[in-house]
Amino acid sequence: MPTMNQQISIPVNLPASENLGAYMRAVNAAPMLSLKRERELALRYRNDGDLEAARELVMSHLRYVVKVARGFMGYGLPLTDLIQEGSIGLMKAVKRYDPSRDVRLVSFAVHWIRAEIYDYVLRNWRMVKVATTKAQRKLFFNLRKSRAQLGWMKDDEVSKLAEELNVDTATVRQMESRLSGTDVAFDAPADRDEEAFLSPAQHLGDSRYDPAVVVGDLQQENESRRQLAAALSRLDKRSRDIISMRWLSDRKPTLHALAEKYGVSAERIRQIEKRAMEKMKASIVA
Repeated sequence: MPTMNQQISIPVNLPASENLGAYMRAVNAAPMLSLKRERELALRYRNDGDLEAARELVMSHLRYVVKVARGFMGYGLPLTDLIQEGSIGLMKAVKRYDPSRDVRLVSFAVHWIRAEIYDYVLRNWRMVKVATTKAQRKLFFNLRKSRAQLGWMKDDEVSKLAEELNVDTATVRQMESRLSGTDVAFDAPADRDEEAFLSPAQHLGDSRYDPAVVVGDLQQENESRRQLAAALSRLDKRSRDIISMRWLSDRKPTLHALAEKYGVSAERIRQIEKRAMEKMKASIVA
């Protein structure tokens, strides 16, 4: 049986936004596997560690990743990133798939695909800390779906959902309110009459040119730069380059672009990025 260290790479690069249509045409053109062929490939990978067999399994199921990813487009996140995360879930599913069980790969993989995308949405959605417990995360996704269909929920609907998810009705109402909240611009829009549109900024005095504020901001910026440079210096060159390209560059490359550059899998790049961020955080806190 193959180990988790064996890398499966996707033979079609994930797209930039303008090439998304071409990417979808490519994955949809990949032949669907018969039960016999799927079992043959899965056995080759499971018993012999045949990565070519694994890649064919992944390629033939990328169309399902796209389909699942489309269902998460209501969270304001790029579809390309959703597809990328779902593809990682697909590769994890292929690694764990047991062809001896009476289950097709697609039925097994869809749970892994959704799990990766769920995790990505929770980590990146604009409402930080919108869901902090397992029950709240389940509520978050159920409410998002319900509100898209029903608008504001009635009392009996709130009670039913609270009972199903084992949370109190106050938690449901609070989450519903947070999901319904809209962002208000701090400054008045350029095309709006400032007298008719009272923005939060208009309630505050202008302290931008206060010498104490200017000096304080400059010192804070310099200290932040110093800490960042010190934290980066503690990383190995590859980790430092990955962090710089992913977080300090105007054009953020995808995990798969970096995977191709370094000759490893996207999952490996994500692991390196995660460990580097943890090391930097510990360094700055210390």
